Amino acid sequence: MCIALIGGMDRLKKKYISEAERMGIYLKVYTRSEKGIASKVTNVDAVIIFTNKVSHRAKIEVMSIAKAKNIPVFMYHSCGLCTLRNCLSCLKNLSIKTGINSLK
Repeated sequence: MCIALIGGMDRLKKKYISEAERMGIYLKVYTRSEKGIASKVTNVDAVIIFTNKVSHRAKIEVMSIAKAKNIPVFMYHSCGLCTLRNCLSCLKNLSIKTGINSLK
């Protein structure tokens, strides 16, 4: 399972990735708005957006591509490690219950 994380804190980037790896999830982390960010999230299973630490432009760009590609988006105001951990465990349980590797 591959998930993109948009937003969050730069100093927690390594911890975000290690927490996802611990759960068996590949996590792409974009803490800042990057050129062409929408093209980088086109082949993920889900998108997590930490709304308090992301630019409006990046959020709008990612939301529009996710809607066009039918990618599930989960938004959280908090950007801590516990928030990510809870979200990843919910996503993992959802994929197990549906019996598929991908959330699409």
